[in-house]
Amino acid sequence: MSTSIAVPDAEEECAYCESHIFDHNPICVRDCTDKCGSPKYFCNYACLSTYIAENDLTMGDACEWSPDESGSC
Repeated sequence: MSTSIAVPDAEEECAYCESHIFDHNPICVRDCTDKCGSPKYFCNYACLSTYIAENDLTMGDACEWSPDESGSC
């Protein structure tokens, strides 16, 4: 399976704040657990981080560790 990469339109808006992404430091994100669907563009890491937190996107997606167990991913 391959994924193609394309430069977004100059007027592309941030998925979080709706600013033009190229006015800032743009980031492209794809959800590859869902067949690498359409990318979401964010104007900076702050918008990406806030989007992740507000949508609980880290729940269940991290390694679990306990000081009493060896823990693994």
